[in-house]
Amino acid sequence: MTHKTIVESSGGQQDVRITRTFDLPVELLFRAYEDPELVEKWMHTKVLKLENRTHGSYTFETTSQQGDVLFRANGVIHQFVPGRKIVRTFEMENTPFGAQLEFLEFEKLTADTSRLNMHVIYRSEAERDQVLHIGIGLEKGINLAHNKLEEITGKLK
Repeated sequence: MTHKTIVESSGGQQDVRITRTFDLPVELLFRAYEDPELVEKWMHTKVLKLENRTHGSYTFETTSQQGDVLFRANGVIHQFVPGRKIVRTFEMENTPFGAQLEFLEFEKLTADTSRLNMHVIYRSEAERDQVLHIGIGLEKGINLAHNKLEEITGKLK
């Protein structure tokens, strides 16, 4: 079954709620966020650092074929509960956007399905609205990424 990532935002608010059901056991869904090799495959970026622990940190980077940095993001992991929850900051370098706070909760639905619930908080409603529309747009981009996550991680079943 093909699922769609749902991105919800309301006027007057500075947050986004993102929900996706996956045809993956919750253990595999969580692994897609904690295993550097899997993160690299579905996010199409290099994982320079990924410290999966409370007070850990991470750095992701994408470069051109010439070695120029196209994208670099980093953050601090504030809470890491294996198989259940990640609370972290996310900040893109060389952009006008500040750090955002992300709450990722991993929910078991059945033995073979799970749900990811994300709550992302931005500095302001205006900043959130800008992020929603950069590049191909947050909703389209996250759907492509989640489709890739499910495709790649599903092969591990």
